[in-house]
Amino acid sequence: MSVEKLKLLYIDDEPQNLELFTCAFKREYNVVCASSASNGIDILKEHNGFPVIIVDQRMPKMTGTEFIDEIKADFPDAVIIILTAYVDHDALIEAINAGRVYRYIIKP
Repeated sequence: MSVEKLKLLYIDDEPQNLELFTCAFKREYNVVCASSASNGIDILKEHNGFPVIIVDQRMPKMTGTEFIDEIKADFPDAVIIILTAYVDHDALIEAINAGRVYRYIIKP
């Protein structure tokens, strides 16, 4: 009996991060990647949401927290995790306190 994998959307502007993430998690999750926040929004609409969204904080044109602000009303049940190599404490704390982010993880 085959168990359906949980769908997970990962958004990052660095292609090597997308590839590494997919390789690391493809056995446990149905990983879909987006190379920008706007591409992530398009994919969310196309798939009618994802239960889990992991988004990089620092991206050109739209940050991870700006992305969350853009999609949260349409996808309120998504568990959202911010993954970042740079800590913008004020933006992350505000996002967590407002209940928009489940957790943030610092990239190694």
